[in-house]
Amino acid sequence: MSSDDFSIRVEGLSKRYEIYARPVDRLKQMILPRVQRGLHWPARAWFSEFWALHDVSFNVRKGETVGIVGRNGSGKSTLLQMICGTLTPTLGTVAVNGRVAALLELGAGFNPEFTGRENVRLSGLLYGLSEQELKARFDAILDFAEIGEFIDQPVKTYSSGMYVRLAFAVAINVSPDVLVLDEALSVGDEAFQRKCFARIDQIRASGATVLFVSHAAGTVIELCNRALLLDRGELLTEGSPKHVVSRYQKLLYSPVDKHESIREHIKAGKETDALEAGTGPPAPIAAGAADNGSGKRWDASSFEEGLIPKSTFRYDSSGASIFDPHIETLDGRRVNILQPQCEYVYAYRVRFEWTASNVRCGMLIRTVTGLELAGCITSWRGESLPDVEAGSELEVRFLFPCLFASGAYFLNAGVQGSFGEENVYLDRWIDGAMFKVIHEPGRLATTTMDLDIKPAIRVVNREAA
Repeated sequence: MSSDDFSIRVEGLSKRYEIYARPVDRLKQMILPRVQRGLHWPARAWFSEFWALHDVSFNVRKGETVGIVGRNGSGKSTLLQMICGTLTPTLGTVAVNGRVAALLELGAGFNPEFTGRENVRLSGLLYGLSEQELKARFDAILDFAEIGEFIDQPVKTYSSGMYVRLAFAVAINVSPDVLVLDEALSVGDEAFQRKCFARIDQIRASGATVLFVSHAAGTVIELCNRALLLDRGELLTEGSPKHVVSRYQKLLYSPVDKHESIREHIKAGKETDALEAGTGPPAPIAAGAADNGSGKRWDASSFEEGLIPKSTFRYDSSGASIFDPHIETLDGRRVNILQPQCEYVYAYRVRFEWTASNVRCGMLIRTVTGLELAGCITSWRGESLPDVEAGSELEVRFLFPCLFASGAYFLNAGVQGSFGEENVYLDRWIDGAMFKVIHEPGRLATTTMDLDIKPAIRVVNREAA
């Protein structure tokens, strides 16, 4: 890659922090090593080392949009700060070609005592704009930020949304060659986030480079040309966003005792899983599942240990308890990695401590953001089970087609019933189970729901075409 082709070049980048157990140890470290050297005593360190980043190397071409994913504490923000020049590497080098605009964290670079107008001027000058350029772009910044008269108030009085709107408005209006974004955009509301992503698209179209950190797998896949996976300060793998995100999710949801082996497999390039085009030994497609008409399609669904929601919330039960929510194939095999266009069963059991009447059960499928995609109840109220005796168990099953694009989804479960005249929830689970849908090459869906829409296009006016 010639020097004219790259935007960012990172070679052997490492960052070490000194961790002190007590404040007094920091003072000892400042003074005693000099005394030890003067007396020719063996040197002693009064701190422990923590390497936030270790020997990371990669290049980013001009015009690329690169996503960086990894668990909390993996070194993503440290890497961005060194690329932006706000943090000095311990080892290695960073070279950036062109003007960098960054939104690393909420209000980074703003003086809380200054007004919004003063902070815009300060930030613009730090980005290298002249007074004339700032004056010409100020109206565009104010219009994008949508904070109105608050522009002349100290930013310490701003809400978190106002902070991030103003910071982003400045960053995108300095004509950056490299735009660096951390998770700060998650602070804004949906409408503002959509506005930001639309502007990011414009910046990409202009030929600028975008470096983007996010925990949202769908956003990385949709926005980026390439992705990097960091873990414990190391660069485990890089490649296509789907390749990297699948390994990130494998690492994220794996049991703790398997983290190390999965890390080593990813680093060695040996990690293959059901998220990658249905690799591995194929199993015959379950009876009743859709196929492509050739009869040769295989069901690549599987069960992944550790794929358990961290957001499960259970309401106080009242006379009944839901247990064992899970997904099965039509032949009864438990799975949580699903293949598009196949049919599955969401099942759970309900144990009754009290006798209840008018019993009915339900389910709901939601996205990571909580959007309700699909739901069902076993009956309407007038057609529910009239009586269920104490000590009884219900087996509840919902057959559903997997009409979802690749990604992660969450399942609710609930049971309602009556004690006397009152109809109440006897038990209710929010995010009681989860599943992921694998990416299937060749599928053309562009949204969360995949209805297997069949596109067609033809030239009707060859001269116009």
